[in-house]
Amino acid sequence: MTLLTASKARASRRLLLRALGGMTLLPLAGCGVLSQYSTPLDQYTLSPKTTFQNPPPKVDWQLVVEKPIAAAGIDTARVALSRNPYQVEYFAKAAWTDNAPSMVQTLMIDSFQNSGAIVGVGREAIGLRPDYLLKTDLREFQANYRDADPVPEIHVKMIARLVKLPERRIIASMTADRRAKAAGTKFTDVVDAFDEALGGVIKQIVVFTLRAPSGDLQGIQGVEQVPNSPESSGTTDSAPAP
Repeated sequence: MTLLTASKARASRRLLLRALGGMTLLPLAGCGVLSQYSTPLDQYTLSPKTTFQNPPPKVDWQLVVEKPIAAAGIDTARVALSRNPYQVEYFAKAAWTDNAPSMVQTLMIDSFQNSGAIVGVGREAIGLRPDYLLKTDLREFQANYRDADPVPEIHVKMIARLVKLPERRIIASMTADRRAKAAGTKFTDVVDAFDEALGGVIKQIVVFTLRAPSGDLQGIQGVEQVPNSPESSGTTDSAPAP
């Protein structure tokens, strides 16, 4: 290598180092600032339901529980929070053990099994021959901080539709909407409130699902019966308004 070529190479390396030195890492939105995506996060999960105030009826049919549909802001393992109705942020050092919709699907299946009222329930992937399909939308799943209050209120809202197979006819739909105020500012208080709010929603959906085929839906809030309504992709006219 000639002296002139070596000098040019050193000059190129200096220019590259200057360019890299001017770059900064973008932080993630949240309560704190994360310098990179690989920062370890504490992982949390919620509990399936084991008791029901009004025990659901025993049924002799099988059910598939689909993974809930969710907007991108909550279709994540990050634990969502909101300081105003127009923005979603995330707790900086915490995550669910799975994406929120997948975690909720698992908790619903476990809760159906814990009810002891159904012959078979699971995901479509396990090869059930179901009589009914439970389709859900996860509309709200975040901690709301409002009016400078350091203690959040957890909001969980789901829309559920029970579909009769094989004709794929929606026989009933309902909206389950629960809020729970955290007991304090610690993150464990926030998780407890998530568990309370989601638990109330899941219990309502389990009872609704097991009672809907018989038409016995009295006393269940948010129910809309939809007789003779064929299910079709991309159509949600039968669902309650969000």
